[in-house]
Amino acid sequence: MSNNNERLKSRLGFILLSAGCAIGLGNVWKFPYVTGQNGGGIFLILYIIMLIMFGIPVMVMEFSIGRAAQKAPVRMYEALEPQGSRWHIHGIVGMIGCILLMMYYSVIAGWILRYFIKYLTGDFDGADPEKVGNIFSSMLASPWINVLYLGIIVAISFIVCAAGLQNGLETVTKYMMAVLLISLVVLAINSFSLKGGMEGLEFFLMPDTDRIKETGLASVLMSALNQSFFTLSIGIGSMAVFGSYINKERRLLGEAVNVSLLDTFVAVMAGLIIFPACFSYGIDVSSGPSLLFITMPNVFSNMALGRLWGGMFFLFMTFAALSTAFAVYENVIANFMELTGMSRKKTCLICGIGMFVLALPCALGFNVWSGFKPFGGDSTVLDLEDFIVSNILLPGGSVVYVLFCTLKCGWGWDNFIREANTGKGLKVPGWLKYYMRYFVPAVLLLVLIVGLIDFFK
Repeated sequence: MSNNNERLKSRLGFILLSAGCAIGLGNVWKFPYVTGQNGGGIFLILYIIMLIMFGIPVMVMEFSIGRAAQKAPVRMYEALEPQGSRWHIHGIVGMIGCILLMMYYSVIAGWILRYFIKYLTGDFDGADPEKVGNIFSSMLASPWINVLYLGIIVAISFIVCAAGLQNGLETVTKYMMAVLLISLVVLAINSFSLKGGMEGLEFFLMPDTDRIKETGLASVLMSALNQSFFTLSIGIGSMAVFGSYINKERRLLGEAVNVSLLDTFVAVMAGLIIFPACFSYGIDVSSGPSLLFITMPNVFSNMALGRLWGGMFFLFMTFAALSTAFAVYENVIANFMELTGMSRKKTCLICGIGMFVLALPCALGFNVWSGFKPFGGDSTVLDLEDFIVSNILLPGGSVVYVLFCTLKCGWGWDNFIREANTGKGLKVPGWLKYYMRYFVPAVLLLVLIVGLIDFFK
């Protein structure tokens, strides 16, 4: 059974769902601190260049394969590959990638939901830095809290997906993204109005050559390229599934540009919220992942109406996390429906229980199983799962898509460009053929290798 009997109602639904998949925690905590570490405005410019040169072309390819095959990612290669070839193995690898991603992403989404509820109940009112730190560490130390909130995230996601593509996923995502975008703008205006906030804006937007010299230009370029891939979630089929849900009215380059614009808008707005607020209260912005759970609550504790702004910030974060969860879980569901022929509701029930069980090691990795340190030091189950997805499956999968769309032994350039350019809108130019066939995969392989070397160094 193919999924081609299901369709998205509108073009807006497709753009918002795809953007929702791309807009996630990487935009909000990772983008600002990576920008801060890598020279501010110069990094921003390099990131946009990398997005245009690599991110968007690969996204067009992922959309094209999905739309041409009209099948879930696990079966899409079989519909397009030459007989006797082995491309379809990547369909299975992509499905495993989506499952692995959600095994830790759902746990982090649970933390964010818990923080939102804590702001509503006033737990952070008047909290000093020590109390803020204790709230985070006691949350990590409690297996029950981690498992409970993981369960809530998984349940919400699969209930929305079970309601159907149009009535569940598309409708809920539209409303959620509207609230997300409005809250972003309100939070950014509030940050601008803070005393000392302009210094934060300068740090974020003004090019800082000293920081680039310190980090090294090659390293900054690498970070920009990495960020452009991770932010779009390309390489594991999470975009291809939405390609299979749309009609052929629009060319796919324009759609990929729209998704990337929305994704970049959210990432930049997150920076406009976080930097002025942190500078205003003299709090370090390059603190990495703890930016979200320790730095920002400290900022809100100092702020007038901190409970309101903190609650709004974590509501926006909850929606950003859920938009990705819905989209990637939809991919898992589509794959299982394709493989088993089961109904959507039954698939959602089985996949929901399965995903909850598979995510338990990450939820328990900070408490019951904290003795398991895959990379030594303070590393956890989450680090292992994130390493496999971010350093191997996303860049590696992107290489496979590019080669499949450009080589004769795959789907081939002519078939790809015919699909991508069907409809009206921006056209993929024919002269990109050799750039896509040789230059893009070479650079992606370099990212893969350098990422692995850096990680183990």
